[in-house]
Amino acid sequence: MLLQCEAPDAESGPSAWPDWLPPDTLRSLAELNESCLALLAEQAVARGASACPLLQAVGELWGALDAAGRARAASVPYLLLDAGFAEPLRWRLAGAPQVGERQPLYPAFFTVAAAREVARWIFTFAWQLARAEGPSARLLLGLQPPSALLIRQYSARQIQGLGENHPEWLRPRWAARVQIWRELLLAAAGGDTPALARARRRGIPLLAAEARLTLSLPAPPS
Repeated sequence: MLLQCEAPDAESGPSAWPDWLPPDTLRSLAELNESCLALLAEQAVARGASACPLLQAVGELWGALDAAGRARAASVPYLLLDAGFAEPLRWRLAGAPQVGERQPLYPAFFTVAAAREVARWIFTFAWQLARAEGPSARLLLGLQPPSALLIRQYSARQIQGLGENHPEWLRPRWAARVQIWRELLLAAAGGDTPALARARRRGIPLLAAEARLTLSLPAPPS
């Protein structure tokens, strides 16, 4: 499904996306993305002069946006943070480690306390999409089918526990492509509709390319 939706004509953002994307889901995604951007900005403040270029850019530009600009920046049709949605092995090991297997350690990108709450929200959102809206999960989260199968087997309490215990899984998408983030936030600040539509679309081919790469890799052992 993701590979079939690489470049929608989204001049007005997610509202122009295919009809099968539920409006409530897109509203929840936008709210979640606003929290993701606020988390990046908070982490930028915490890191100070040692912040990476992405954090510096988001921290500077996010702080200059008013409420309407922040809403525009958050209204992209994909989640701005990743939690290993294309890595089924981590979801399997987190739930039921096998004899002789240890959960890999993931260095934390976020160190501020707010990361734990955002992680719980992201994990729960992914769980809801995996259980009820499989195509949406793949399109909006880059959630690959093997991971979705594992995630939807958790209970609501278990998935919230994973979010509580694994905020270190959170990573900004395309952290090395700072220009993508700058374009989005600058377009949101200016309210330039064509520029904002272009900025929102930038992530779609990148998610599609990641999906192709995942499909070409050998499946992890069951």
